[in-house]
Amino acid sequence: MCGIVGCVLNKTAAPTLLNSIRKLEYRGYDSVGISTVTDTINIKKGSGKINEVDSRINLTDLEGTTGIAHVRWATHGNPTEENAHPHNDCEDKISVVHNGIIENYKQLRQELIDEGHEFKSMTDTEVIPHLIEKYMKDGCDLLCAVQKTVKRLEGSYAIAAISTSEPDRIVGARNESPLIIGVSEDGNYLASDVPAILNETNQIIYLEDKELIVVENDNVEVLDYDLNKIEKEVTTITWDPEMAEKCGYDHFMIKEIYEEPQVIKDTLSESESIHEIVKKFKKFNRICFVACGTSYHASLVGEYLIESQIGIPTEVILASEFEYFQKTTDDHTLVIFLTQSGETADTIKALKIAKQKSETLAIVNVVGSSITREADHVIYTRAGPEISVAATKTYISQLICIYLLVAYLGENQEILDKLEKIPEYAEELLKDEDKIHTIAKKYKDAKDFFYIGRGFNYPTALEGALKLKEITYIHGEGYPAGELKHGPLALIDKNIPVVGILPPGPSYMKTYNNLEEIRARGADMIILGSKDDQMISEIEDKILFDPEIDEIIAPLLYIINLQLLSYHISVEKGIDPDKPKNLAKSVTVE
Repeated sequence: MCGIVGCVLNKTAAPTLLNSIRKLEYRGYDSVGISTVTDTINIKKGSGKINEVDSRINLTDLEGTTGIAHVRWATHGNPTEENAHPHNDCEDKISVVHNGIIENYKQLRQELIDEGHEFKSMTDTEVIPHLIEKYMKDGCDLLCAVQKTVKRLEGSYAIAAISTSEPDRIVGARNESPLIIGVSEDGNYLASDVPAILNETNQIIYLEDKELIVVENDNVEVLDYDLNKIEKEVTTITWDPEMAEKCGYDHFMIKEIYEEPQVIKDTLSESESIHEIVKKFKKFNRICFVACGTSYHASLVGEYLIESQIGIPTEVILASEFEYFQKTTDDHTLVIFLTQSGETADTIKALKIAKQKSETLAIVNVVGSSITREADHVIYTRAGPEISVAATKTYISQLICIYLLVAYLGENQEILDKLEKIPEYAEELLKDEDKIHTIAKKYKDAKDFFYIGRGFNYPTALEGALKLKEITYIHGEGYPAGELKHGPLALIDKNIPVVGILPPGPSYMKTYNNLEEIRARGADMIILGSKDDQMISEIEDKILFDPEIDEIIAPLLYIINLQLLSYHISVEKGIDPDKPKNLAKSVTVE
C-alpha cells in the first residue's frame, strides 16, 4: 500500500504536494518523492520517512504548478532512492506515481528491454512510464498513451502521470486501488485518500475501477477505458482533518479490520511467486516455524495444516526460545520465520542460528527489512503498513501465505479453490459488526474470558484471547476444547464468558460436547458457528457464518469477528485500541 497525490494549481505545486503527502504517511513510510513539470521533469526523491528526506533535499524546492507525489510502502524492490517513486521514462519527459501491484510487470519489462528501454529500478511501477513513452512516440497524446498502457496492465493500480509535452495536466487511472479527485477554485487534485487534500478542498469525486481521469487547473474529466466521458457526482466531505487521517473511522484498528478483504485479495496475488519458491526448496523431512506473538499463532495454524494435509512433521518454536532447540535442526529441516516488521530482534537472532544448518524461509510484511536479507527465501505479505498496535490485517495476510504455501507443498487444488472465495466471505461477515457491538456491550465488564477451539481452530482461540488482552486489559485464555476437563473447567462459572469456535467439520461434535459441559456449569457462551447449525439455535449470543466455511478455512475468517469483538469491548471501556498501554507496534529489542 502506497499513497499518491497530484495537483494542477495556479501557484507553485511542490509545497502543497509535500503537505498533502504527509497526510498519507500512514500508507507507507520507507521513501518519498515529488515530480513537477515545466519544460522539463523536475524530481526529488529519497529513502526514509518524509521529514528525514525533506531535511536532506528540501522537497519543496521544485518549480512548476503541476506535479505528483508519492509515499511508498515497498512491494517490489528494496526501499532505496532508485526504487522510490516517481519513476520516469528513458528521456525524462514522463513521470509516474503508482499505488498497487502490476502482476505482469516481468513480461512487460522484458518486452520493453527488448525494444531498447533502459530501467533504473527493481519496481513493477517503472514499466508504466516506459509504456507511456512507447505509445507517445507512436503518436498518442498523454491521455491516449495512458489508455493504451492500462489496457496492458494486469493487477491493481492507481496511477498519475505527467509529461513535458502537456505540462498543464495530469492523467490518471484507477483499478482495484483507491483514487479520488478533489475540486476547488484554486486548482484540482487527485489522491489515494481524502486526508491528503482535505486541507485544500472538501469537494470530492469518487472513482470506480477502470476509469481514467484528466485533471487540469480549471477542469476535470472522468472517462471509461474507451474514452467515453462519465458524469460524476461531487460529494461534500464533512470530516475534520484528524478524523480524515483514519478515513472517517474512529480508530486505525477498525479501519484496518475493514481493509482485510482487500488485503486478502492482494496477498492471494502472491500465489505464483510462492509456487516458484516451493519449486526451489531442497529436500526436507521436517518443518519448523519460528515466530513471536500473533505470528506465533499464525504459525500454529501452519503446523495443523501441514501435518494434517501433507504429513510432514512440523513444530512451532517461540523465537525467544529457539536457541534452546537449535540442535534439533539439520540440513533436512526447512525453518520458516514469520514476522510483520522483519526487524524483530529475537526472530533475527534465531534466523542467524538456523541458517548455519538449515534452509530458511521468511514470511514478512516489510520489503528490505533485516530478515529479508538473511533468509534463503522470502514471501511478502501484502498487508501494507499497519498503524494500530494490535495486529489484525497482518495476521490474516500471514495466514493466506501459509495456506498458499501448504497448497503448493501438498499439490492441493482443493485448498487453492477454497482460497478464491475468502475475500467474498470476509466482505460478508463484516456486515455483522452491529451484532458484535451489541455482544461487546453485554460483556464489557467481565474480568475473565475463555476462548476454546479444537484442531485448526485452537490457534484462533489463542489469537482471539490475545486480542482481548492487548486492547481491553481483560484477562483472556485460549484453550484446546478437549483440555478443559483437565483443570480449567474448575474456573468456569456464570461470571466467565466462554467464546466457542464451532465450524462444521469432523471435530464439530467433540467441540459441541465440550461446550455443553460449559453450559451445564452456568457460563454465558458466545458461539461462532454455521448459519445452518440447528444445534446452537438456543444460544442467545452467536455469530454465524456461511456453512461453506468449514473447519479447515475457518481460521482465515472467524478471527475477523473476534477482532471486532475485542475492538468494541475496548471502545466501550473507554480505551484507545490503537495505543494499548505498555505495548509498541514492532519489537526490535530482545
